[in-house]
Amino acid sequence: MPREDLPSLLLLPFPPDPSSRSLLSTAYRPSITAALSRLKRPNGASKLTVAVECPILHGQFLRSKTLSWTEAQALVAGIYTIISVVSAQLGIGTEIDGGPNSVDATVVLIDHNRNKRFTEDFRPAIETNNTTVIDLATFASACHPWNYIFHVRSELGLQLYQTYLKLAEGRQTLLQEQLVPVEGGITMNVAPSAQGSSPRPTPAQTPGVPVVCLGGTFDYLHPGHKLLLTAAALLLRVPRKDDANMQPCTYIIGITGDELLKNKKYAEFVQSWETRARTVILFLSRILELSERGWKDTQQPRRVEEKDGDFKAWFRDGTILVHCVRIQDPFGPTITVENVDALVVSGETRSGGKAVNDKRAEQGWKTLEVFEVDVLEAEDVLDEKEGTKTEENFSAKISSSAIRQQRALAKPGTKI
Repeated sequence: MPREDLPSLLLLPFPPDPSSRSLLSTAYRPSITAALSRLKRPNGASKLTVAVECPILHGQFLRSKTLSWTEAQALVAGIYTIISVVSAQLGIGTEIDGGPNSVDATVVLIDHNRNKRFTEDFRPAIETNNTTVIDLATFASACHPWNYIFHVRSELGLQLYQTYLKLAEGRQTLLQEQLVPVEGGITMNVAPSAQGSSPRPTPAQTPGVPVVCLGGTFDYLHPGHKLLLTAAALLLRVPRKDDANMQPCTYIIGITGDELLKNKKYAEFVQSWETRARTVILFLSRILELSERGWKDTQQPRRVEEKDGDFKAWFRDGTILVHCVRIQDPFGPTITVENVDALVVSGETRSGGKAVNDKRAEQGWKTLEVFEVDVLEAEDVLDEKEGTKTEENFSAKISSSAIRQQRALAKPGTKI
């Protein structure tokens, strides 16, 4: 594979505390801007993995880790918001397979404590836990090779960069030109004592569940879709692969069938169900699959079954099953599959969550715990000088309809 077709890596050090959108923008926007600017190319698409170092997991033992879903998804949402705003300003496409001048970015949370030190004889390897989140040593072992590695010019940024390079040693021969320092912003950490309060308590932890469900169209997969898919994956409770009675945790994704989309604006540019399902699985492979061979094994899932309107893919030695199903009504598998634990919705589909539970209650089934992801909002990270034009361009980066319109405009003879 040509080097320019490999993904690049942006290493972001610890987020500000609290991690409000404005503080995230102040801390991370300069670094994200520099990386996206470097990767924009007129003759093709680029890929970028944004790895954020944060002590997200709690728990003493490897198989009993927990996380705060609310805080984790909010952090992912904040970073995808910044990526979308910067892309709007730089004229960069954000969807997967977006063609020239596009950067397909994936945000990954990496569990790491900045006070952790590795001994000289430590040998990094892939070591999973009961969540989909991985630690820095596992990330370095499974995610390689890279086109560029961007690292932040700051004390914490340099510390993360040096630790990562040590853990990734021997995975890839890197040229000096591939190691790119970028400017960092200002990371604000408000000490509890400065607020006149006691230390901030550990946020409420969210127990993982065996079966998670969500639904959507997923046409021209963009940052809003990526947030939704990543947030739902964070709810999975991953079993041990060596358990004799192991049943994989299941991630059910209802994807709207082509028939229901015939009246969509620019319907002739809607991707086929099969393309949309394969793209969803491709994206999830980036955050779920792990292999010592790196991208040689994770560019595509190693085990996939495709039937009409029913695609399955297994990850992490069969411990995670992603099941994409075609849906022809607003409910999809939530009212045909009883064994579901959680439903993930967006602000746009909040009412659908209530309708699903009402329907399940009518059938005598248990209702689902509903989790709502944050919305990507440009105004959260823009200042007054940046104006409404950026907001308009931002909306186009997280709208499948706007992306279809752009495709229509680019095709000669299309009536708009």
